[in-house]
Amino acid sequence: MGRTKESDEMPSHSETRTLPYSAQQMYDLVADVGNYPKFLPWTAAARVRSVTEQGDHEVMLADLVISFKVFRERFGSRVTLWSEQNRIHTEYIDGPFHYLESNWTFREVEGGSEVHFDVDFEFRNRILQGAAGLFFNEAMQRVVRAFERRAHELYDAPGSKPR
Repeated sequence: MGRTKESDEMPSHSETRTLPYSAQQMYDLVADVGNYPKFLPWTAAARVRSVTEQGDHEVMLADLVISFKVFRERFGSRVTLWSEQNRIHTEYIDGPFHYLESNWTFREVEGGSEVHFDVDFEFRNRILQGAAGLFFNEAMQRVVRAFERRAHELYDAPGSKPR
């Protein structure tokens, strides 16, 4: 973890939502990186390079292509999936960021699950970083809402599995 921040201006975002879906359903949805382009804003493409079992967890290597206005960037991530703990950690491998880390945790609560998401990143490009800072919190809220909508489509649709 010994990462040092070069400035205090790096965007970070954290939020917790209680949703009417099981922790397992929400974990499965977030872990399904290959389907992100179907519903995540600004995600133009996704490719899972590999998934490796490592004892109590899996490590997925994945590439995402993020497209926003004139910017189109590919970046690689290492996604660590702890299915027993309903926890997902993503760290950046290569691309336009100086660093990127995100965490998802899913916990059963009465009537559904509590979903916690946090992300912290810094672009290498100062212009991109400045632009990201302007709309970052709104963008992250849109991302979380996109996962909520996807859960609604998958789990509330006629013929879907009961919760």
